[in-house]
Amino acid sequence: MHLLGRDQSKYNPRFCQPCEKFDHPGGAEVVISMLFADVRGSTKLAEQMSALEFSRLINRFYTVATHVLVQTDALVDRLIGDQAIGLYIPGFAGPEHPRRAIEAAQDLLKLMGHRDPTGPWLPVGVGVHTGLAFVGVVGGEDSPADFTALGDNVNITARLASEAGPGEILISDAAYSAAGLNVVDLQHQQLELKGKSEPIGVRVLRVARD
Repeated sequence: MHLLGRDQSKYNPRFCQPCEKFDHPGGAEVVISMLFADVRGSTKLAEQMSALEFSRLINRFYTVATHVLVQTDALVDRLIGDQAIGLYIPGFAGPEHPRRAIEAAQDLLKLMGHRDPTGPWLPVGVGVHTGLAFVGVVGGEDSPADFTALGDNVNITARLASEAGPGEILISDAAYSAAGLNVVDLQHQQLELKGKSEPIGVRVLRVARD
């Protein structure tokens, strides 16, 4: 495909670059699923090791998160600080994008070692949410163009990730319902999220040690 001018997408090498449609800024409102993975206690971890050691640890997290997101057909939206963000867009991930996002969250925590008897090599919490977002290219002209998702539901996912404890996946009621799940033993909570006037219902899925 490279010979035809179709290089790999930087957001997921399983797709081609023209799929991103970077020619013109703009996009559309689309119902998508979002996965935000957040390292817990990263500030304390950084205090306990050198900057080089910490960068290697975070790079290992990035590598694992990227692998999981790519294999589940997400677009890797951001690897920044102590966070990894994946977008499950129907045109790429298919109609079962909510379920794929939840399964990816479980796989990620397992690979982080949350099922190991000795505990994780890096504690991570995950937020998964499904909702309407603006998806497309922002910037351009006098600023760099970027493909991303924007809107209130993106912010909700980020807040869920920040509330998730180590080894926890906070699945919004919207994502849980859209995925068609019926797991009776999941704890249900109403969370008061920063900046939100109404509480958000979530299901708590924990990846426990064997």
